[in-house]
Amino acid sequence: MADRPPVAPPRAEQIGTACDYCVVGCAYRVWRWPADGGAATPPPSEGTPRADEPPWANPAQHNIVAWQGRPHHVLVLPDPLARAVNPGGGHSMRGGTLAQKCHHPGNRTRERLTTPLLRVGGVLREVSWDDAIEVMARVSQHVLARHGEHAWGIKAYSYQYFENTYAIARLAFDAVGTPAFAPHDKCAATNDAAGLDDAGIEAFSPSYDDWGACEVMFCSGTDPFETKATLFTTQIMRGAEPGKTLIFATPHRSGGVAWGLKQGGLWLPVIPGTDSVLNQAIARVIVERGWQDQGFIDRWVARRWEVDQGLGRGTRDTPWQWRTTWGLFQSDWADYRAFLLAREELALAQAARITGVDAALIERAAELLARPRADGSRPKASFMLEKGNYWSNNYMNSASLAALGLVCGAGNRPGRVIGRGGGHQRGWAGAPGMPGWLSPEKYPGRRRKPLNLDRWLIDGRLRFAWVFGTTWIGAMAASAELERAIAALTVERPEQPRRADAAHAAEALIARADAGGMVLVDSDIYPVDPLGTRYADIVLPAATWGEADFTRCNGERRLRLYARFCDPPGQARPDWQAVQAFARRMGWGDRFAWRDASEVFEEAARHGRGGVYDYDELVRQARRDGLPGHEALRRLGPDGIQTPVRRTGERLIGTVRLHDPDQALPDADRWRTRLLQGFATHSGKAVLLKAPWDFPGWSEFYAAARPRTDQGELWITNGRIDEVWQSGFDDRRKPYTAARGVVQMLFIHPRDAAARGVSNGDLVRVSNDAVYVQTGMPLGVQAHEQHFDALLAAGHIRVTRGSFEAVAVLDDGMREGVAKAGFNHPGQHANAVCHAVPDPLTNNYRYKLGRGRVESLGPSAQAAGFDGPSLKPRGSV
Repeated sequence: MADRPPVAPPRAEQIGTACDYCVVGCAYRVWRWPADGGAATPPPSEGTPRADEPPWANPAQHNIVAWQGRPHHVLVLPDPLARAVNPGGGHSMRGGTLAQKCHHPGNRTRERLTTPLLRVGGVLREVSWDDAIEVMARVSQHVLARHGEHAWGIKAYSYQYFENTYAIARLAFDAVGTPAFAPHDKCAATNDAAGLDDAGIEAFSPSYDDWGACEVMFCSGTDPFETKATLFTTQIMRGAEPGKTLIFATPHRSGGVAWGLKQGGLWLPVIPGTDSVLNQAIARVIVERGWQDQGFIDRWVARRWEVDQGLGRGTRDTPWQWRTTWGLFQSDWADYRAFLLAREELALAQAARITGVDAALIERAAELLARPRADGSRPKASFMLEKGNYWSNNYMNSASLAALGLVCGAGNRPGRVIGRGGGHQRGWAGAPGMPGWLSPEKYPGRRRKPLNLDRWLIDGRLRFAWVFGTTWIGAMAASAELERAIAALTVERPEQPRRADAAHAAEALIARADAGGMVLVDSDIYPVDPLGTRYADIVLPAATWGEADFTRCNGERRLRLYARFCDPPGQARPDWQAVQAFARRMGWGDRFAWRDASEVFEEAARHGRGGVYDYDELVRQARRDGLPGHEALRRLGPDGIQTPVRRTGERLIGTVRLHDPDQALPDADRWRTRLLQGFATHSGKAVLLKAPWDFPGWSEFYAAARPRTDQGELWITNGRIDEVWQSGFDDRRKPYTAARGVVQMLFIHPRDAAARGVSNGDLVRVSNDAVYVQTGMPLGVQAHEQHFDALLAAGHIRVTRGSFEAVAVLDDGMREGVAKAGFNHPGQHANAVCHAVPDPLTNNYRYKLGRGRVESLGPSAQAAGFDGPSLKPRGSV
């Protein structure tokens, strides 16, 4: 690779794809041609749209990769043919370095896993795929026969690609039939923002154009500039309403917040966990002054009898049924209005005290969001939430934001929407048969509750675990406790293979499982420390973006083909193929008989019908045209199509936004009315949900988890920055980003730093000597039995310790009393100081509510250098 990348020749092959990273999913195009002076590239296929001009590229957009065993130049640039997502070539720093994520033996991407590995005598050794699968199958057959399906579990990404996630889901739910499953970012198979779900709002119902078309945008727990840069620069800064006002509820004045303030917006520096009070205090001001959108409420908010419509008189045996029909949260307009006006904590002075947000700012936010103009028109307000909202007080924060949006008339109209901003792209394609009824955990009244996989493991109930593409340890709360448990169940056990022989290894690992230990398999693209490097018994090399044909949707449900353009290194293969090989060896081959990735994609379509990411009509049309599903999608070009995919006559149409009553609905789609033209409830109307601050399922935990200021503790929250994607697995290896360095940082207010003797650039230790970890499987017949105080009294709360180190960045944009670390840093886990006690309403962790003492360890290596990451405040842009 040269400092001046070559210019693509006119006959270079062009391949369409989309970004591998954040939820925005910008469209990209790859130019590929031989680098060894060989024969010219053959003409492109008939269905491939082709750009006219060869592009100019910078060095970070060029690489030399292997293709069909020969070296080829590739340029990876924003697609000039794109008319959606990133028209005009917009991209983030992450997307602008996509070419460098591809395997190249001349840089650190050579660290890719290339062969299966088996831990022998404590050392990972190369073995064949056949031997690795043989060991896994023998151990699995024994575990399932002796210990049952509960003892066999999967921890997997939910964001990756439909082909992989469908294969994994079918293995877990249909073949094995296990309830021991959890996605990458949760301890159980739950929804992220359950308050939105219960309100009837699909989390990704908006289109990107809606964020551009609003006049006021309320961002709860997110700065889209730091996490969704191209959406911010393309739609939020510009869009149909470039002069929009931005309101941020977050404890950090980061880059996007600083820009919004310069444009006349607001920053509400909320204390972590108190968003439900803030949201409802704003709603109270709106209601007190008569600014609510009464016409919208009368038409689109469910009345009391409509909330219960269609539920019958059964057990209400799903979370949303009992949460919305017991009366504590469920409401109609009259009841919700009375609740707002009666609650003491929602009065301005009290709300300001609880949230730390000045009363004048609360009033101003209400005015910007809802005050009618002199001509009677209303501001077009939209509401975006992300992890700062629902990873603190999961249910009540998301429910209260949904209610605030509904009061302002948002939820189903252009420029007036409620939804998640998103983290990853949307790649989950579930298979049928999730055996949730097998979970030993129960909600109050013995209602079904997804199994907490972390707790199941820590309690010694898991005997075989297959991990796909996730750090697991660093990504979970109380990560130090989880790591201790994994170590004790694997490498610290005496039952270890001593020879790289499949029969011997299987025998040793079966003995471990029978003796109470666990066998761990890790599928990934790089060695994951510590999960794969220290603890995994078997490590499988996975193929990734660019190395196989994949599909998924972005944050506005836009479905596209992420096409193959280079060879995977060594023996790496897509995860769906690894699952297929294992299933065949287990005797389940007839259910995994795909010939290629497109057949996986087509089969998954059947099980997504009627859902948000329904693309079954695309597959049906492809069959009528005699095309594989992947080829039909390729021919749609860089803009793809938004799901649910529908058909009118012979033409496929996408769905711009969900819940929109004004969108056309062909006769064939009448059965989808509630999702497309109404809200996702039985009545088609949205449900207003109350969030009482003194609900003991929250208030007891919050009282225990707050920083002990008499011991010098701060809130320790976490978040992303624009330069680093997730755990930095690529950023530490791509030459451009690796040169900047990927270090754990702790943003801290200068006064908090001075009180602790911390200077800018110091290496600091953050420690919490009272990390709460919930243990056991309490059934919770009565609701209070699942609240913190009762769990503690019953011995279901263990007190542990956790710590991590970071480089201090003095940032006057941090709220005092709060410090923020990088989320999921691979070596220094900020989640080590967070409590593994999930929200009893949803079984989701509260990752943003860590606490700890901060002490200086002296100047860091980054303090005196100029080649590392910036140590300036994020809001100094």
